[in-house]
Amino acid sequence: MTDVLPSPTAPATRPSVRARLILILLCAAQFAISIDFSILNVALPSLGADLGLSAANLQWAVTAFALPSGGFLLLAGRLGDLVGRRRMFLIGLVIFAAASLLATLAVGPAMFLTARALQGLGAAITIPTAMALLTTNFAEGPARNRALGISGMILSLGFTLGMLLGGTLTSTLGWRSTMALNVIMAIPVLIAAPLLLTESRPARAPRLDIPGAVTVTGGLLALIYAVSTGSEHGWARPDVLIGLVAAVVGFVAFAIVENRAAEPLVSLAILRRRTVAWGNLGGMATFSMASSLTFLLTLFLQEVDGLSPFRSGLIFGVTGLGAAGAGVLASRMINRFAAHRILTVGLLFQGLATAVMIMIGRGNGVVLVLIFCTAAFFGHMFSVVSYGVAATSGLPNREQGLATGLLTTAQQVGLTLGIPIMSAISAARSAGLRADGATPTQAMLGGLQSGIAADGAILVVAAILMAAFLRPRADRSLR
Repeated sequence: MTDVLPSPTAPATRPSVRARLILILLCAAQFAISIDFSILNVALPSLGADLGLSAANLQWAVTAFALPSGGFLLLAGRLGDLVGRRRMFLIGLVIFAAASLLATLAVGPAMFLTARALQGLGAAITIPTAMALLTTNFAEGPARNRALGISGMILSLGFTLGMLLGGTLTSTLGWRSTMALNVIMAIPVLIAAPLLLTESRPARAPRLDIPGAVTVTGGLLALIYAVSTGSEHGWARPDVLIGLVAAVVGFVAFAIVENRAAEPLVSLAILRRRTVAWGNLGGMATFSMASSLTFLLTLFLQEVDGLSPFRSGLIFGVTGLGAAGAGVLASRMINRFAAHRILTVGLLFQGLATAVMIMIGRGNGVVLVLIFCTAAFFGHMFSVVSYGVAATSGLPNREQGLATGLLTTAQQVGLTLGIPIMSAISAARSAGLRADGATPTQAMLGGLQSGIAADGAILVVAAILMAAFLRPRADRSLR
């Protein structure tokens, strides 16, 4: 079998009205969940004060969501193949909406963190099944490229606008309104989904690989916990070190189990496909570096430039909207030039625009962020769409749940790992500058510039790797 990337010369077909409505429905669900990844960022201080959640434990408002949302993605994608993607999509969205209502009504930390964990579980079920429904409702080629372009744009736009909405809602209606928004957005989707979606599953459902599910889910949970906790409380803590060791053990055990399983959760053959392996690596790079750039620039705007959470959120809203059209444009470019080339260009553009922002300082920061963060998000949108096309192309319908599970796992792992890694780089540089006698503001600015430089460098290296290894060619491992 060969790795097949979408043909740049495939004829375009016009989707039906029903197909367009399905795309709107699935994008609405993804938008609601993607907003939830960032909407609480600026609301954490007021949330903690209201619920009695200490500053040291505020990170759990994020970690409680991140653990299940990243840890259960592969299992949820496979369950969609087994019991039906439409059914799992509805189950996931019901869990997400109910958990959001529980978070809105929370009276204490335990109730709120439980709700956040359930939100993450609902997201882990909804996101891969929504993507699988999208790829099975749109034929591979221009129609799917266009649909993935719109979907990718919505996902990234939701993450960016989440900060703007979080600042606006928290300032006007309080932090609880950020959770209530999820319920309001989920209800129309839950009403329309049974009317539009038909059940989707392979003709012969594979058996559930329980040992594989246990080992990979355990490894992902351990990795996300260790990285999230280590970035907040230090990497030498015993629970962080135990988590990192458990993650390595889990992933090694997973590889051994999958190599021997008759019907593995993740066939090692699919991971040997250049499009799947390198496409997902490119996706992980673009998501991790985009989220960490947003984090670093938020610190700059608020801690160095002194902007309010609302104004800094507004700036990111402007940059996100400025790059929004790139998602649709990217699908057209993929049809013309192929996904692997557009992914390389997107990562390179994102990296170079990011690197320019090492010049930020008091007085020029807002202008640089508005111009070059918009440019970086433009490249990010190209990368998001093209990696989605590359990583799901050439696969039969029976493997779309698995492929989209891998796709969304790359997203969530990237979103989880990027911020802690860049935060650690920035903090180390700041500590060194303080030791050399720099003022706190100078030290913070120097640390942020180092983090931004590392962010841009990683993206450029990722672009070089995509150019070298993502080129489609015959893959004898699948024959």
